[in-house]
Amino acid sequence: MTSENKRLRVGVIFGGRSGEHEVSLASAASVMRALDPRKYEAVPIGIGKDGRWFVGTPAQKMLPDVLRQGHRVLLSADPNVAALMPLDERGPSSGSQRVDVIFPVLHGTYGEDGTVQGLLDLAGLPYVGSGVIGSAVGMDKDMQKRLFQQAGLPVGEFLAILRSEWEKGRESILKLVAKKFKFPVFVKPATLGSSVGMTKVHNRSELPGALDLAAEFAQKIVVERSIRGREIEVSVLGNDEPQAAVPGEIVPHREYYDYAAKYLEEGTRLEIPAKLSKAQVKKLQEYAVRAFRCLECRGMARVDFFLERRSGRILLNEINTIPGFTSISMYPKMWEASGVSYPELIDRLIQLALEEHREKQRTKYSIELPEGAGGALSA
Repeated sequence: MTSENKRLRVGVIFGGRSGEHEVSLASAASVMRALDPRKYEAVPIGIGKDGRWFVGTPAQKMLPDVLRQGHRVLLSADPNVAALMPLDERGPSSGSQRVDVIFPVLHGTYGEDGTVQGLLDLAGLPYVGSGVIGSAVGMDKDMQKRLFQQAGLPVGEFLAILRSEWEKGRESILKLVAKKFKFPVFVKPATLGSSVGMTKVHNRSELPGALDLAAEFAQKIVVERSIRGREIEVSVLGNDEPQAAVPGEIVPHREYYDYAAKYLEEGTRLEIPAKLSKAQVKKLQEYAVRAFRCLECRGMARVDFFLERRSGRILLNEINTIPGFTSISMYPKMWEASGVSYPELIDRLIQLALEEHREKQRTKYSIELPEGAGGALSA
Protein backbone atom coordinates (compact mmCIF):
# COMPACT_ATOMS: atom_id res chain seq x y z
CA MET A 1 0.00 0.00 0.00
CA THR A 2 2.99 2.32 -0.32
CA SER A 3 2.82 3.18 -4.01
CA GLU A 4 1.01 6.35 -5.02
CA ASN A 5 -1.62 4.63 -7.14
CA LYS A 6 -2.54 2.15 -4.38
CA ARG A 7 -3.22 4.70 -1.67
CA LEU A 8 -6.88 5.03 -0.77
CA ARG A 9 -8.32 8.46 -1.57
CA VAL A 10 -10.23 9.49 1.56
CA GLY A 11 -12.75 12.27 1.06
CA VAL A 12 -13.09 14.17 4.33
CA ILE A 13 -16.36 16.12 4.30
CA PHE A 14 -16.69 19.07 6.69
CA GLY A 15 -18.65 22.27 7.28
CA GLY A 16 -22.25 22.03 6.15
CA ARG A 17 -25.58 23.79 6.57
CA SER A 18 -25.68 23.49 10.33
CA GLY A 19 -25.46 25.46 13.53
CA GLU A 20 -22.44 23.24 14.26
CA HIS A 21 -20.61 24.26 11.06
CA GLU A 22 -17.58 25.73 12.84
CA VAL A 23 -17.27 22.77 15.20
CA SER A 24 -16.68 20.36 12.31
CA LEU A 25 -13.77 22.37 10.87
CA ALA A 26 -11.38 21.58 13.72
CA SER A 27 -12.41 17.91 13.70
CA ALA A 28 -11.81 17.59 9.96
CA ALA A 29 -8.40 19.27 10.11
CA SER A 30 -7.37 16.90 12.90
CA VAL A 31 -8.54 13.81 10.97
CA MET A 32 -6.65 14.85 7.83
CA ARG A 33 -3.45 15.47 9.77
CA ALA A 34 -3.66 12.01 11.31
CA LEU A 35 -4.22 10.06 8.07
CA ASP A 36 -1.20 7.89 7.35
CA PRO A 37 0.22 9.32 4.07
CA ARG A 38 1.65 5.90 3.18
CA LYS A 39 -1.88 4.45 3.07
CA TYR A 40 -4.18 7.38 2.38
CA GLU A 41 -4.48 10.50 0.29
CA ALA A 42 -6.71 13.08 1.96
CA VAL A 43 -9.25 14.85 -0.27
CA PRO A 44 -10.75 17.76 1.71
CA ILE A 45 -14.38 18.41 0.75
CA GLY A 46 -15.89 21.54 2.28
CA ILE A 47 -19.61 22.32 2.33
CA GLY A 48 -20.37 26.01 2.75
CA LYS A 49 -23.14 27.34 4.95
CA ASP A 50 -25.12 27.95 1.76
CA GLY A 51 -24.82 24.27 0.80
CA ARG A 52 -22.23 24.62 -1.97
CA TRP A 53 -19.61 21.85 -2.13
CA PHE A 54 -15.93 22.57 -2.65
CA VAL A 55 -12.93 20.33 -3.14
CA GLY A 56 -9.84 21.82 -1.54
CA THR A 57 -6.32 22.43 -2.66
CA PRO A 58 -3.69 20.87 -0.36
CA ALA A 59 -5.13 19.28 2.79
CA GLN A 60 -2.54 21.14 4.86
CA LYS A 61 -4.27 24.46 4.26
CA MET A 62 -6.44 25.89 6.97
CA LEU A 63 -9.97 24.68 6.38
CA PRO A 64 -11.63 28.12 6.16
CA ASP A 65 -9.16 28.85 3.32
CA VAL A 66 -10.18 25.62 1.60
CA LEU A 67 -13.75 26.84 1.54
CA ARG A 68 -12.66 30.11 -0.09
CA GLN A 69 -10.06 28.79 -2.50
CA GLY A 70 -11.29 25.35 -3.54
CA HIS A 71 -13.08 24.48 -6.76
CA ARG A 72 -16.84 23.88 -6.65
CA VAL A 73 -17.92 20.26 -7.05
CA LEU A 74 -20.94 18.02 -6.76
CA LEU A 75 -21.15 14.37 -5.76
CA SER A 76 -22.86 12.26 -8.39
CA ALA A 77 -25.63 10.00 -7.07
CA ASP A 78 -24.84 7.57 -9.93
CA PRO A 79 -23.00 4.55 -8.43
CA ASN A 80 -21.27 4.01 -11.77
CA VAL A 81 -19.56 7.40 -11.37
CA ALA A 82 -18.79 7.59 -7.61
CA ALA A 83 -16.73 10.74 -8.07
CA LEU A 84 -16.66 14.45 -7.36
CA MET A 85 -17.79 16.31 -10.49
CA PRO A 86 -16.32 19.81 -11.06
CA LEU A 87 -18.76 22.68 -11.51
CA ASP A 88 -18.43 26.00 -13.29
CA GLU A 89 -20.98 28.75 -13.94
CA ARG A 90 -22.65 26.65 -16.66
CA GLY A 91 -22.88 23.45 -14.57
CA PRO A 92 -20.80 20.25 -14.46
CA SER A 93 -17.48 20.29 -16.30
CA SER A 94 -14.87 17.66 -17.15
CA GLY A 95 -12.20 16.30 -14.82
CA SER A 96 -13.94 14.27 -12.12
CA GLN A 97 -12.03 13.27 -8.98
CA ARG A 98 -12.23 9.67 -7.80
CA VAL A 99 -12.66 8.97 -4.09
CA ASP A 100 -12.47 5.51 -2.53
CA VAL A 101 -14.06 6.14 0.86
CA ILE A 102 -15.71 9.09 2.60
CA PHE A 103 -15.03 10.22 6.16
CA PRO A 104 -17.93 12.56 7.07
CA VAL A 105 -16.92 14.98 9.83
CA LEU A 106 -20.23 16.82 9.77
CA HIS A 107 -22.16 17.72 12.89
CA GLY A 108 -25.87 18.49 13.09
CA THR A 109 -28.34 19.00 10.26
CA TYR A 110 -27.59 17.98 6.67
CA GLY A 111 -24.64 15.84 7.65
CA GLU A 112 -25.12 13.85 10.84
CA ASP A 113 -28.85 13.28 10.31
CA GLY A 114 -28.85 10.70 7.51
CA THR A 115 -29.10 13.11 4.58
CA VAL A 116 -25.47 12.87 3.46
CA GLN A 117 -25.46 9.17 4.32
CA GLY A 118 -28.39 8.63 1.94
CA LEU A 119 -26.53 10.48 -0.81
CA LEU A 120 -23.43 8.37 -0.25
CA ASP A 121 -25.53 5.19 -0.41
CA LEU A 122 -27.00 6.34 -3.74
CA ALA A 123 -23.48 7.08 -4.99
CA GLY A 124 -22.33 3.61 -3.95
CA LEU A 125 -19.47 4.97 -1.85
CA PRO A 126 -18.15 3.46 1.38
CA TYR A 127 -18.30 5.88 4.31
CA VAL A 128 -17.33 6.02 7.95
CA GLY A 129 -20.05 5.85 10.57
CA SER A 130 -23.74 5.00 10.78
CA GLY A 131 -26.09 4.64 7.85
CA VAL A 132 -29.36 6.44 7.21
CA ILE A 133 -31.36 4.83 10.03
CA GLY A 134 -28.79 5.17 12.80
CA SER A 135 -27.85 8.69 11.74
CA ALA A 136 -31.43 9.96 11.42
CA VAL A 137 -32.67 8.49 14.70
CA GLY A 138 -29.44 9.38 16.47
CA MET A 139 -29.93 13.02 15.47
CA ASP A 140 -33.45 13.18 16.93
CA LYS A 141 -33.29 13.37 20.73
CA ASP A 142 -37.00 12.59 21.04
CA MET A 143 -36.98 9.53 18.78
CA GLN A 144 -33.83 8.03 20.26
CA LYS A 145 -35.13 8.39 23.82
CA ARG A 146 -38.37 6.65 22.85
CA LEU A 147 -36.45 3.76 21.33
CA PHE A 148 -34.16 3.58 24.37
CA GLN A 149 -37.20 3.35 26.63
CA GLN A 150 -38.67 0.57 24.46
CA ALA A 151 -35.37 -1.32 24.74
CA GLY A 152 -35.46 -1.08 28.53
CA LEU A 153 -32.63 1.45 28.80
CA PRO A 154 -32.98 4.06 31.58
CA VAL A 155 -33.56 7.66 30.44
CA GLY A 156 -34.58 10.81 32.31
CA GLU A 157 -38.02 12.40 32.06
CA PHE A 158 -38.53 14.38 28.86
CA LEU A 159 -41.21 16.01 26.72
CA ALA A 160 -41.20 16.67 22.97
CA ILE A 161 -43.00 19.73 21.56
CA LEU A 162 -43.48 20.61 17.89
CA ARG A 163 -42.51 24.15 16.95
CA SER A 164 -45.98 24.56 15.40
CA GLU A 165 -47.59 23.49 18.71
CA TRP A 166 -45.55 26.08 20.60
CA GLU A 167 -46.34 28.87 18.15
CA LYS A 168 -50.09 28.11 18.07
CA GLY A 169 -50.62 27.51 21.79
CA ARG A 170 -47.92 29.15 23.86
CA GLU A 171 -49.90 29.35 27.09
CA SER A 172 -51.05 25.72 26.96
CA ILE A 173 -47.47 24.55 26.35
CA LEU A 174 -46.19 26.61 29.29
CA LYS A 175 -48.84 25.02 31.52
CA LEU A 176 -47.96 21.55 30.24
CA VAL A 177 -44.25 21.96 30.99
CA ALA A 178 -44.90 23.47 34.43
CA LYS A 179 -47.25 20.60 35.30
CA LYS A 180 -44.88 17.82 34.15
CA PHE A 181 -41.60 19.14 35.58
CA LYS A 182 -40.16 20.88 38.59
CA PHE A 183 -37.71 23.60 37.64
CA PRO A 184 -34.93 23.73 36.59
CA VAL A 185 -35.32 22.07 33.19
CA PHE A 186 -33.26 22.02 30.01
CA VAL A 187 -34.79 23.16 26.72
CA LYS A 188 -33.03 22.26 23.47
CA PRO A 189 -33.61 21.71 19.75
CA ALA A 190 -34.47 18.04 19.17
CA THR A 191 -32.22 17.72 16.11
CA LEU A 192 -28.99 19.54 16.91
CA GLY A 193 -25.93 19.00 19.07
CA SER A 194 -22.99 20.83 20.68
CA SER A 195 -25.51 22.51 23.03
CA VAL A 196 -26.51 24.92 20.23
CA GLY A 197 -29.85 26.52 21.10
CA MET A 198 -29.90 24.92 24.56
CA THR A 199 -30.96 26.76 27.72
CA LYS A 200 -31.11 25.85 31.38
CA VAL A 201 -34.45 27.22 32.58
CA HIS A 202 -34.58 28.00 36.30
CA ASN A 203 -38.20 29.20 36.52
CA ARG A 204 -41.34 29.62 34.43
CA SER A 205 -40.52 33.21 33.45
CA GLU A 206 -37.41 31.98 31.58
CA LEU A 207 -39.33 29.29 29.70
CA PRO A 208 -40.81 31.30 26.76
CA GLY A 209 -37.43 32.70 25.72
CA ALA A 210 -35.82 29.25 25.91
CA LEU A 211 -38.58 27.70 23.77
CA ASP A 212 -38.30 30.54 21.25
CA LEU A 213 -34.54 30.03 21.00
CA ALA A 214 -34.77 26.25 20.52
CA ALA A 215 -37.51 26.75 17.91
CA GLU A 216 -35.10 28.81 15.80
CA PHE A 217 -32.92 25.73 15.25
CA ALA A 218 -35.42 22.86 14.82
CA GLN A 219 -39.01 21.94 14.09
CA LYS A 220 -39.17 19.97 17.33
CA ILE A 221 -38.14 20.98 20.84
CA VAL A 222 -37.20 18.71 23.74
CA VAL A 223 -37.68 19.65 27.39
CA GLU A 224 -35.75 17.53 29.90
CA ARG A 225 -35.67 17.27 33.65
CA SER A 226 -32.47 18.73 35.05
CA ILE A 227 -30.46 15.88 36.54
CA ARG A 228 -28.05 16.47 39.39
CA GLY A 229 -25.25 14.17 38.55
CA ARG A 230 -21.92 13.48 36.94
CA GLU A 231 -21.62 13.63 33.16
CA ILE A 232 -20.10 10.36 31.93
CA GLU A 233 -19.36 9.46 28.31
CA VAL A 234 -18.46 6.17 26.61
CA SER A 235 -16.98 5.68 23.13
CA VAL A 236 -18.20 2.77 21.02
CA LEU A 237 -16.41 1.30 17.99
CA GLY A 238 -17.46 -1.45 15.59
CA ASN A 239 -20.15 -2.77 13.26
CA ASP A 240 -21.81 -6.07 14.12
CA GLU A 241 -19.64 -6.59 17.21
CA PRO A 242 -19.25 -3.12 18.79
CA GLN A 243 -16.92 -2.58 21.72
CA ALA A 244 -16.93 0.13 24.38
CA ALA A 245 -13.92 2.10 25.60
CA VAL A 246 -13.20 3.06 29.20
CA PRO A 247 -15.64 5.78 30.33
CA GLY A 248 -14.61 9.41 30.71
CA GLU A 249 -16.08 12.23 32.79
CA ILE A 250 -16.72 15.87 31.91
CA VAL A 251 -16.34 18.30 34.81
CA PRO A 252 -17.57 21.67 33.45
CA HIS A 253 -16.35 24.91 34.98
CA ARG A 254 -19.69 26.57 34.21
CA GLU A 255 -23.13 25.77 35.63
CA TYR A 256 -23.52 23.18 32.89
CA TYR A 257 -21.66 21.95 29.79
CA ASP A 258 -22.88 24.53 27.24
CA TYR A 259 -21.43 25.63 23.89
CA ALA A 260 -19.06 28.15 25.50
CA ALA A 261 -17.74 25.57 27.96
CA LYS A 262 -17.21 23.08 25.13
CA TYR A 263 -15.52 25.28 22.54
CA LEU A 264 -14.85 28.86 23.61
CA GLU A 265 -13.49 28.80 27.16
CA GLU A 266 -10.90 26.93 29.14
CA GLY A 267 -11.53 25.42 32.55
CA THR A 268 -13.62 22.32 31.82
CA ARG A 269 -11.81 19.17 32.97
CA LEU A 270 -11.87 15.85 31.17
CA GLU A 271 -11.12 12.91 33.44
CA ILE A 272 -10.18 9.78 31.49
CA PRO A 273 -10.70 7.21 32.78
CA ALA A 274 -13.51 8.42 35.04
CA LYS A 275 -13.30 7.59 38.75
CA LEU A 276 -15.87 4.79 38.88
CA SER A 277 -16.26 1.39 40.47
CA LYS A 278 -15.71 -1.72 38.33
CA ALA A 279 -19.44 -2.43 38.50
CA GLN A 280 -20.28 1.08 37.27
CA VAL A 281 -17.79 0.79 34.40
CA LYS A 282 -19.24 -2.55 33.35
CA LYS A 283 -22.82 -1.24 33.46
CA LEU A 284 -21.98 1.93 31.51
CA GLN A 285 -20.19 -0.06 28.81
CA GLU A 286 -23.10 -2.51 28.61
CA TYR A 287 -25.63 0.33 28.24
CA ALA A 288 -23.45 2.07 25.64
CA VAL A 289 -23.25 -1.04 23.44
CA ARG A 290 -26.98 -1.69 23.85
CA ALA A 291 -27.76 1.91 22.84
CA PHE A 292 -25.47 1.57 19.81
CA ARG A 293 -27.23 -1.61 18.71
CA CYS A 294 -30.69 -0.25 19.53
CA LEU A 295 -30.27 2.53 16.93
CA GLU A 296 -28.49 0.23 14.45
CA CYS A 297 -25.37 2.40 14.55
CA ARG A 298 -22.23 1.49 12.64
CA GLY A 299 -18.58 2.42 12.96
CA MET A 300 -18.56 4.87 15.82
CA ALA A 301 -20.69 6.67 18.38
CA ARG A 302 -20.24 8.47 21.68
CA VAL A 303 -22.90 7.64 24.26
CA ASP A 304 -23.55 10.21 27.00
CA PHE A 305 -24.86 9.40 30.49
CA PHE A 306 -25.73 11.02 33.79
CA LEU A 307 -24.77 9.36 37.05
CA GLU A 308 -27.22 10.70 39.64
CA ARG A 309 -25.46 11.85 42.79
CA ARG A 310 -28.16 10.95 45.32
CA SER A 311 -29.48 7.67 43.93
CA GLY A 312 -26.41 6.45 42.02
CA ARG A 313 -28.71 5.66 39.08
CA ILE A 314 -27.24 5.66 35.57
CA LEU A 315 -29.42 7.53 33.06
CA LEU A 316 -28.78 7.46 29.33
CA ASN A 317 -28.82 11.01 27.95
CA GLU A 318 -28.12 10.72 24.22
CA ILE A 319 -26.01 9.17 21.47
CA ASN A 320 -23.80 11.08 19.03
CA THR A 321 -23.13 9.25 15.76
CA ILE A 322 -20.46 11.73 14.59
CA PRO A 323 -18.79 12.89 17.81
CA GLY A 324 -16.20 15.63 18.04
CA PHE A 325 -13.03 14.27 16.46
CA THR A 326 -10.08 16.48 17.29
CA SER A 327 -7.14 14.68 18.89
CA ILE A 328 -8.24 16.08 22.28
CA SER A 329 -11.96 15.30 21.89
CA MET A 330 -13.57 12.84 24.28
CA TYR A 331 -14.25 10.13 21.70
CA PRO A 332 -10.63 9.55 20.60
CA LYS A 333 -9.24 10.29 24.09
CA MET A 334 -11.32 7.51 25.63
CA TRP A 335 -10.03 5.10 22.99
CA GLU A 336 -6.48 6.31 23.59
CA ALA A 337 -6.93 5.44 27.27
CA SER A 338 -8.18 2.04 26.12
CA GLY A 339 -5.03 1.38 24.08
CA VAL A 340 -6.07 2.62 20.61
CA SER A 341 -4.07 5.61 19.35
CA TYR A 342 -5.67 8.44 17.35
CA PRO A 343 -4.12 7.42 13.98
CA GLU A 344 -4.98 3.75 14.64
CA LEU A 345 -8.56 4.73 15.49
CA ILE A 346 -8.96 6.55 12.18
CA ASP A 347 -7.47 3.59 10.35
CA ARG A 348 -9.88 1.18 12.04
CA LEU A 349 -12.86 3.40 11.21
CA ILE A 350 -11.91 3.45 7.53
CA GLN A 351 -11.54 -0.34 7.54
CA LEU A 352 -14.96 -0.66 9.23
CA ALA A 353 -16.43 1.55 6.48
CA LEU A 354 -14.97 -0.68 3.77
CA GLU A 355 -16.18 -3.79 5.62
CA GLU A 356 -19.72 -2.39 5.88
CA HIS A 357 -19.69 -1.45 2.18
CA ARG A 358 -18.70 -4.99 1.19
CA GLU A 359 -21.56 -6.33 3.30
CA LYS A 360 -24.03 -3.95 1.60
CA GLN A 361 -22.84 -5.12 -1.80
CA ARG A 362 -23.92 -8.68 -0.95
CA THR A 363 -27.58 -7.54 -0.95
CA LYS A 364 -29.65 -8.17 -4.09
CA TYR A 365 -31.52 -5.22 -5.58
CA SER A 366 -33.05 -6.94 -8.61
CA ILE A 367 -35.12 -10.05 -9.31
CA GLU A 368 -33.99 -12.67 -11.83
CA LEU A 369 -37.22 -13.57 -13.61
CA PRO A 370 -37.78 -16.95 -15.30
CA GLU A 371 -37.75 -16.88 -19.09
CA GLY A 372 -41.09 -15.64 -20.42
CA ALA A 373 -42.24 -14.15 -17.09
CA GLY A 374 -41.77 -10.55 -18.23
CA GLY A 375 -44.85 -10.64 -20.42
CA ALA A 376 -47.03 -11.89 -17.60
CA LEU A 377 -45.91 -9.08 -15.32
CA SER A 378 -46.60 -6.40 -17.90
CA ALA A 379 -50.05 -7.78 -18.80
